[in-house]
Amino acid sequence: MKRGYLSEYFEGVAAKRLSAVEADVIKSHQHEFNGVEGLREILGEPEGKVQYQAKLMYLTDQDDEPIVEDSTLTWYDARQRARNERGVMRWEYRLYFKTTNVSLNAAAGDLLVIAKPRDGSLLVVIAESGSSIARQIEWLFGFADLAHPGFSVKSELETEQDRIEFASRFILESIGVVVETSAETYLDVMLEKFKGKFPTTREFSAYARSTLKDLDARAEPDLVIMTWMEREEILFRTLERYLIADRLSKGFAGEVDVGVDVDGFLSFSLSVQNRRKSRVGLALENHLELLFAENGLRYARTAVTENKAKPDFLFPGMAEYHNPAYDSLKLTMLGVKSTCKDRWRQVLAEADRINNKHLLTLETAISTHQTDEMASKCLQLVLPRGLHQTYTPAQQAWLMDVAAFTDLVRIRQMA
Repeated sequence: MKRGYLSEYFEGVAAKRLSAVEADVIKSHQHEFNGVEGLREILGEPEGKVQYQAKLMYLTDQDDEPIVEDSTLTWYDARQRARNERGVMRWEYRLYFKTTNVSLNAAAGDLLVIAKPRDGSLLVVIAESGSSIARQIEWLFGFADLAHPGFSVKSELETEQDRIEFASRFILESIGVVVETSAETYLDVMLEKFKGKFPTTREFSAYARSTLKDLDARAEPDLVIMTWMEREEILFRTLERYLIADRLSKGFAGEVDVGVDVDGFLSFSLSVQNRRKSRVGLALENHLELLFAENGLRYARTAVTENKAKPDFLFPGMAEYHNPAYDSLKLTMLGVKSTCKDRWRQVLAEADRINNKHLLTLETAISTHQTDEMASKCLQLVLPRGLHQTYTPAQQAWLMDVAAFTDLVRIRQMA
């Protein structure tokens, strides 16, 4: 096990694409995965029927939350008894599962991943065929080609590909794996500075940047934006963990005759979830705003355009946009979404004067289907250069990095 790598969380992982026959089997009452012999590499040689506690998940791009169920899986060799009793030298490995809502959603072409976490349980993930989340999971575990019918298995998860960084943390969390990151040396400073509370996102973004020195946003904008985001994420998780633990330690006792304040607990839990969902996108906008300023770009943040639409960034500004005499070819709009899913289409209606729009995201490995549709709608995807490697070679040729985007805006501004 190596800290900071996938091996810190998993002993091994296997993946395959479901064939039409396998998808029908999974939905039927036969309840066994096919072609599982390769799983011996991570599950070992079974002695009798070995039962695993398992978490099953089904993921799509359309749903914000996956279908999740707890169940059991049984790993065994159907020929073991015959070998022991009659000397029949045959092996037939099987992995048995029960019917769940997850298995009932499986379809041909879906990605099937079986991972063995360090706690000895199993994690079974099925991701919809052609979805971005399926591509992201393939990239996360390094499964580039799943054309053959059997499982591809990895039991060594300590290569450079397996290092857990900003992008991979978000993919892991989408499959229920919480990655512990902290910077405890900053905790006391943050508690004093923010008086034991969560500050505004703008305040926290500024603080995160203040802890980093010698960064040149003009010379290396792609590196700088990822460094700022990475630092803010780690600092936020450090502060959040402390403040949540402190609140939980105080309990949720209600009135004496009522007992536990259930509504209070649910309200607190919901506030934590909502803060996590909104914070990353706002942090990205905060850091981009300073990056554009340091690059000498003129911009308006959340300027109002047609039908009260509010693009995240409008270059050079709202006055120019609403001036019919101003050349529309000198206008640029940038939508900002930390993750896209299907929400990228919202950007298309945010600035009617601008035909070719831009969208900056931190989402890795968006499906080819989605990026092809973006291109057909004249929407250019912008990502920090370090995330381009998660896309196919054909997609990478089309993607724009942050440096190229700032150069484009600068040229238009000077024209």
